[in-house]
This record gives sequence, C-alpha cells and structure tokens, in this order.
Amino acid sequence: MEFLQNIDIATVAIQFVVLLFSLSIHEASHAWMADRMGDYTARYMGRVTLNPVPHIDPVGTILFPLLMFFTSIPIIGWAKPVPVNPAHLRNPRKDNIYISMAGPGSNLLAGSIAFVLILILKIFNPELILEFFRLIPGNDSVLTPVVAILYYLFLINFALALFNCIPIPPLDGHWVLYGLLPDNAAVALERVGRYGFLIIYALMFLGILKYIFIPIYEMSGLLIPS
Repeated sequence: MEFLQNIDIATVAIQFVVLLFSLSIHEASHAWMADRMGDYTARYMGRVTLNPVPHIDPVGTILFPLLMFFTSIPIIGWAKPVPVNPAHLRNPRKDNIYISMAGPGSNLLAGSIAFVLILILKIFNPELILEFFRLIPGNDSVLTPVVAILYYLFLINFALALFNCIPIPPLDGHWVLYGLLPDNAAVALERVGRYGFLIIYALMFLGILKYIFIPIYEMSGLLIPS
C-alpha cells in the first residue's frame, strides 16, 4: 500500500497517454510512407491513423510500459509493427529506407514542436515552468498539466526517435543500414536479426544504451528557467 501511495497516478496517466499517442505517430508515419512508396497493405488495414487502437500490441503497448512506469525497471515498449510487402515497392531496398525513417522522423518533429512550445512558455511565463519542475513552492497552476503533456511529448518522442535509429534488428535504424550495405553485408546483418532483442537488452543493462539519450538530457536543461 505504501508503494502505491508514493506513485503519482496523474503523472503516470499523462505519460501513458502521451506514449500511446507517440507510438501512434510513429506507426502511422510508417504506414503513410509505405503507401506513398506504392505498398497499400497498411492503408487497407487501417494503419494510416493516429487512433492508437489499430496500433496497440497488448504486451508491448500496454503491459510493458505500465510495468516500467510503476516499477522504474527499464523495459522497452512497442506498438504493432506496420506490415510492408516489398513486392509492391518500386525499389524495395531504397523505399524501405524512407519507410523506416518515417517513424523516427515523425517522432523527432513532434518532440521538436513540444520543445519549442515549452521554450515559448518559458519566455512568457517562467513561473509556470518553475512550478512544473518543482523549483518553487506553491500550488500548481491549472496550466501545469499542459506543461506536463508538452514535456512528456518532447521527452518520449525524442527517446523513441533516438532509440529507433539504433542500427540493431528489429529497430528502424537496422533497415536503413540494411538498405545501404552491400549485398553480402546486408545478408550478414539479416542473420543477426534473431539476436537483436538480446543485444539491445544487453546494451541496456550494461548502461551503454543511456549514452544515446545524452542530447535529451542536454535539451531538458535548456527548459529550466535560470
């Protein structure tokens, strides 16, 4: 009971909703780009949408993120992968690069918009930002949840973008690398795919993975009023 009392349910709810939205942006962008490249499979399955329902994976989108929020254990969340049929693509290896980067690119755009909006609020209402970061005492403003939503939009979208750019299967970055490598090297990378999750978790628990998030830490510091 004491553990549950220490949990900020409102913050967890905001983080979870933002994560659902951010994953939907990511997968919908994959589906939209695949459709632009000639593969209509995802569009026919209703995946070109920001509605999170078609993108939800019960374990990766619901269970694992909730475990992470409530236990602080580093767990990777994910949505249902967008199906791509290479037979419908005009240039499969090249088109796959665009399709793969559409997801991280959309997260980067969403996170950047949220970041800029917080910077604007910092200029015109620095006390509100200070309240959110709990650097001054007092009651929360009614606008504090807005700052929280923007902050987690920035944080989660940038984290998704940077994480997915890692060139390890099954992350998006590996498809980009696959499309750029010579045939022999691409085949070797494909063989590594079965061990991708093991490699990712090994990097995570060894503490190596945290270094890709350094830009997020640096940018977060810019949001705190001096």
